Amino acid sequence: MNHQPFNPLHGITLQTIVTELVDYYGFEELGQRIKIRCFTHDPSIKSSLKFLRKTPWARTKVENLYIKNKHKFRQ
Repeated sequence: MNHQPFNPLHGITLQTIVTELVDYYGFEELGQRIKIRCFTHDPSIKSSLKFLRKTPWARTKVENLYIKNKHKFRQ
């Protein structure tokens, strides 16, 4: 079995992360917080997921923002 008890993202999909960030911040503010094109130019959840799955450095930034603020999202 693959146990990850100290991984704060264990069991959370990238789609959930992006959706919760967009629901909380909106694409405009999210694009200001993380300056990547998928959030600033014709943004959508689908296009953001496609980009983030192919771009590890951008995914890391999104995951770090989620971890830093996840107490605000899951209520």
